Amino acid sequence: MHPICSSNVRFSLRSLSAIVFALGALTQTALAQTVAPAQPEATPPAAATPAPATAPVFVAMTTSKGVIYLELNPQKAPLSVENFVGYVNSGFYTGTIFHRVMKNFMIQGGGFNADLKQKANNPPIKNEWRNGLPNSRGSISMARTPVADSATSQFFINTVDNKMLDQPRDGAAYAVFGKVIKGMDVVDAIEATPTGQSNGMGDVPKTPIKIEMVKILSGPPALDTPAPTAPPAVAPATPAQGASAGAKTP
Repeated sequence: MHPICSSNVRFSLRSLSAIVFALGALTQTALAQTVAPAQPEATPPAAATPAPATAPVFVAMTTSKGVIYLELNPQKAPLSVENFVGYVNSGFYTGTIFHRVMKNFMIQGGGFNADLKQKANNPPIKNEWRNGLPNSRGSISMARTPVADSATSQFFINTVDNKMLDQPRDGAAYAVFGKVIKGMDVVDAIEATPTGQSNGMGDVPKTPIKIEMVKILSGPPALDTPAPTAPPAVAPATPAQGASAGAKTP
């Protein structure tokens, strides 16, 4: 027999070791790929919160004395403007009256029908009196009770500069949310109407001054803007006797 060559044996052992090492490396790689943790899914970006509307809101208020055009300021008084516009869009103000008129002070409306019965309104809103808008002639403000945050549907238009209404009383002043931009002559005509006592309330126009329609406009009125068409006027009912509750005062 021929002796086995030791060099051949060493070669065979080295080859076998290389194969075993390669198999081990492949196994570790496969295991590593199997147990590797899954990558977290990317979080989708959060939806952007829409910015509150700040563009002026233009309103035409048709009364039995003529049309008053208003520019509301949602940038300074967002809650008050949203509240007022909500009442406008629901038709709430149609058929209400200016129930309190005081010369050299203001005209107030938006809460009572021609028979001086108060309409049911929405919950009160937060008083925005710190917005920097003054109670100057032609400005429109929220009327309220002695409770600071009690304004609902009633509003008043200042016929003079009422600086005292900018000072806190009962914990707050009166929140301005817009101004008259056309029709101040109508406001003055309403202010000049004779008033008296009626249904337990003072400063009530003797001839009811009705709000026939209030409409949101698509833009500012031009000087030659025709008056909005109002529904046919209906003769007001005779005021009921007895005190009326719920009057709000500036």
